[in-house]
Amino acid sequence: MAEVIEARLKELGITLPIAAAPAANYLPYVITGNLLFISGQLPNENGKVAVTGLVGRDVDVATATRAAELCAINILAQAKAALGGDLGRVKQVVKLSSFIASAPDFVEQHVVTNGASNLIANVLGEAGKHARAAVGMAALPLNASVEIEAIIEITA
Repeated sequence: MAEVIEARLKELGITLPIAAAPAANYLPYVITGNLLFISGQLPNENGKVAVTGLVGRDVDVATATRAAELCAINILAQAKAALGGDLGRVKQVVKLSSFIASAPDFVEQHVVTNGASNLIANVLGEAGKHARAAVGMAALPLNASVEIEAIIEITA
């Protein structure tokens, strides 16, 4: 299965970055039993936050959707690191929780979150289909426009 996932990544033109180290006193992921919890991932690209500002004021929906895709790429990078390089151990993405830094009148958080949901499903197939939440926030760390965390069921 890992080969299929790697082929999908290549087909989609995605190169997973090296998983980012935590920026404070937390773990980038925790495995307990058969669950992998991945800490919130920002839309980092080339070592920095690529999309900043409030969606609906500073950032349009298309750019915010790309930010959500970057968060999903970083989730996959963390999962790969947590699983010793073997994304084939992903049994099911259980849930994504998406936080969107939003202008007060912005109500399309779900549309932005589709960027992450679609990318995860395209890479992992059926195992990538998940429950989710898409929540508007007043602000996020480092002025990021999007932050997404994940819960993933894994095999031993």
